[in-house]
Amino acid sequence: MDIDRFKNSPVGHLVPISGHDAYLQRDYTYSAFVPCPPPSMITLSQGTYNAVTKAALALGRLDFAVRRLPEPRLLVRPVLRREAQSTSELEGTYAALDEVLAADFVDEARRSAELREVMNYVVAAERAFEMIKTLPICRRVLCQLQKILVRETRGEMYDSGELRRRPVFIGERELGIEESRFVPVPSGPQLEAGVSDWETWINSVEDDMPLVVKAAVGHYQFEALHPFSDGNGRLGRLIVVLQMIEAQVLTYPVLNLSPWLKRRKEQYKSLLLDISATGDYDPWVRFFSTAVEAQAQDMVERIEQLLTVRQQLLDLARENRIRGFALQVIEDLIGYSSITPSSMAKRHDVQYKTANDTFKRLEGLGILREITGASYGRIYVCPRVTEIVLRP
Repeated sequence: MDIDRFKNSPVGHLVPISGHDAYLQRDYTYSAFVPCPPPSMITLSQGTYNAVTKAALALGRLDFAVRRLPEPRLLVRPVLRREAQSTSELEGTYAALDEVLAADFVDEARRSAELREVMNYVVAAERAFEMIKTLPICRRVLCQLQKILVRETRGEMYDSGELRRRPVFIGERELGIEESRFVPVPSGPQLEAGVSDWETWINSVEDDMPLVVKAAVGHYQFEALHPFSDGNGRLGRLIVVLQMIEAQVLTYPVLNLSPWLKRRKEQYKSLLLDISATGDYDPWVRFFSTAVEAQAQDMVERIEQLLTVRQQLLDLARENRIRGFALQVIEDLIGYSSITPSSMAKRHDVQYKTANDTFKRLEGLGILREITGASYGRIYVCPRVTEIVLRP
């Protein structure tokens, strides 16, 4: 960390720290950055305010588009898995998206370490969307989510599920703390106070800060605090969506920011770091607003394409005098681009033989395609839906 860059920061200060690096087997003496409480207002350029306005309008269009779906909750499933895959990749964990979409049909014991970590995010996010129905975005919620995120992964440690009880630094472990990119606030009272300030601020309704701006500033503050031993990036990006749902800007969690951020990973990290050094939020807020607008618009386009494909598949089925359960399967394809006869039989309470025969008939029409080549535990995909979901 370039100590000189942070000495005169208007949004935080340096504190001395010391400790023992168990990996390098040596003691160290260095400095950590303690951010000030989040601001109640910030100065932004007109260009950034324009970007904020465009992002807000795009979110409105997205929420309207989702409401047009016959069963909006179906869309949450692939969107959440796409976000899980991208947000994990941002942190260096890679699992192919088609593997993630089919993960529900793979026993947990047979999942790779990478897939298990990605699916932990899915479980955590689903839990989060339920919790904020009755609880605010708070430390209690975040501690539970962090524990789910790191369960049975390399990030699971003695302080999982609580604020970290050890120092951390952002950088290459083998280079040591002196060559780190950033050293967050030390564990203990300063971290406790910082998280408490953030929690109060993020739930305050007294400021006039636009939601997109507040989400951007809140994300910076959370990452600067780095309150947990692992999972901070994934959790911080999840909080953004939680804020939008809590504010009733989005009815369903269908915004994927991580794919856009992943393609701009270094800029993303640098802009967050620059705030701590300069106190200038403007470039970051504009970048963040551009991400929100782009991804909201991208999802609107995908929804339109999914609605078109859905209608085309229903028309094809009806032309071939297909009725009943088969139409229900087609209706579900928006949310279940990877499916099995047994999963659909259970979902719609029909016999397995009925489901299996239906899948064969839909495969004959080109609506479904079997991808395992197995005689047992076969998984099917709808190529036309999968193409839309998997598109970068």
